[in-house]
Amino acid sequence: MEYWQAFVLGIVQGLTEFLPISSSAHLKVAPALLRWNDAGVSFDAVIQLGSIVAVVSYFWQDLSNITLGSIKALQDKDYKSQEFKLAVAIALGTVPILFGGLLIKVLVKDYDKSPLRSLTAIAIASIFMSILLAFAEIFGQRSDKEKRQFKRVRVIDGILMGLAQAMALVPGVSRSGSTLTAGLFLGLDRVAATRFSFLLGIPAITIAGLVELVSIFKKGSVVTVEQLVSGASPAVGAGVTQVGIGQLAIGLISSMIFSYIAIAWLLKFFQTHTTWVFVGYRLIFGTLILTGLGLGWLK
Repeated sequence: MEYWQAFVLGIVQGLTEFLPISSSAHLKVAPALLRWNDAGVSFDAVIQLGSIVAVVSYFWQDLSNITLGSIKALQDKDYKSQEFKLAVAIALGTVPILFGGLLIKVLVKDYDKSPLRSLTAIAIASIFMSILLAFAEIFGQRSDKEKRQFKRVRVIDGILMGLAQAMALVPGVSRSGSTLTAGLFLGLDRVAATRFSFLLGIPAITIAGLVELVSIFKKGSVVTVEQLVSGASPAVGAGVTQVGIGQLAIGLISSMIFSYIAIAWLLKFFQTHTTWVFVGYRLIFGTLILTGLGLGWLK
């Protein structure tokens, strides 16, 4: 992988991680469209850590309030505290995707080549989720008085949005898209659903990224400094790009910068706009993939 390719993939990751359009799908489609080798699910998961740095930085005050408020609630036995409810909601909402990810690790030996990561599966998932988001936008419409803001997020919201988040283990579904959709169905306003979606994703993305970071070094999918000096080159699976530490670093930094931009933009966008632009984008995206496969433009 060239350094500029890692930078481009970092941009793709950063811009699509928090928009409801699926970063994993775009990280799979972009190399296929540009005729690059697939960087692999491990590289994708590691550069997501750049997105985590961005979201933690952006929501640092919220995270501090939730953490300190939860500690105080435990000390005072005030279990009705909103900060405590948010902490429990995030914790319980993280369990489904961690459990599902563990099952995939155990049951699927070569996830990079799994049918779940095929372009056909990604296209179908994108189209399906565009329809589901459309229904959420229609049936989730309520008067401003009925819509719940962030301060009214409940523990059950975290659990149900966490179950929706687990769907994102299938590329093309979109973690932010599935949780946003669930939040709208549950009666949260767009900004509240988006904001909680970002916070809910922090533990899951962090754990996945750290696990894969350790994994790719163990598998020898990363070229270390010593190997570069000695001229040795670890073998990787066919069609999966060999990644160096420098490329990982560039991908991480690029992902961090553009993730921060995407977070700030989306929260501002949803203050005055609906999700219909993303419904249309996902529908077109999935349709174009199927068309490209049918015409032989994509493989």
